[in-house]
Amino acid sequence: MSQGPEAAFHGGEPHRPDLAQRLNWLRAGILGANDGIVSVAAIVVGVAGVSTSTGPILTAGVAGLVGGAVSMALGEYVSVSSQRDSQHALIEKERTELAEQPEEELAELAAMYQAKGLSRATALNVAEELTAHDALSAHLSIEMNIDQDDVVSAWSAALASAVAFTLGAILPLLAILLPPPSWRVPVTFVAVIVALGLTGWLGAYLGGSNRGRAAVRVVVGGALALAATFIIGNLLGASGVVG
Repeated sequence: MSQGPEAAFHGGEPHRPDLAQRLNWLRAGILGANDGIVSVAAIVVGVAGVSTSTGPILTAGVAGLVGGAVSMALGEYVSVSSQRDSQHALIEKERTELAEQPEEELAELAAMYQAKGLSRATALNVAEELTAHDALSAHLSIEMNIDQDDVVSAWSAALASAVAFTLGAILPLLAILLPPPSWRVPVTFVAVIVALGLTGWLGAYLGGSNRGRAAVRVVVGGALALAATFIIGNLLGASGVVG
């Protein structure tokens, strides 16, 4: 009984064509959440160093959340739009070359496979079969590592970035508003440190790097940011500059 190409994959192994991109998106979401956690936590802890009043803390926290989410979305939109425009330009260029000089493009494709270790005859055979199936996709894949059906969406990237930042920012905002005034800063420190440890560990897991080292790095960085803003807020409050 014949089996399709998918049947040749080992059971349980992830061979979905879009798996790498999905993991990258997930890791980017985790990093966006990290930004939201640290940014808003630093703001509210800094304000709490000056005043225990709920009003200023809430105002600063919400402003930081909204401003950060918008900034992240705009930055991601601009970045991904530029990437998308470049991808479209490369795709159109390759399409034009295939239409105007198909023989030269076939020879180029065969040469690339030969450079990867195939014999000349095998490389030419592979190039001919891939060209007959989908010449544009074959060239985009080996020359530029681009999938013409998988061009990134700037709006999706912007929305994902804003949502990730917002979800991360909600944690320190709740942590500093829900407890009694005397417990606000300690509870926020603990909540942020735990959250950063978890997101740092998960991000490293998805990226295949050392999880413990990554978690410690993120936790130390976040703790330093919180400590610095809290000390600055205290100093400003004590000096009478703000109050």
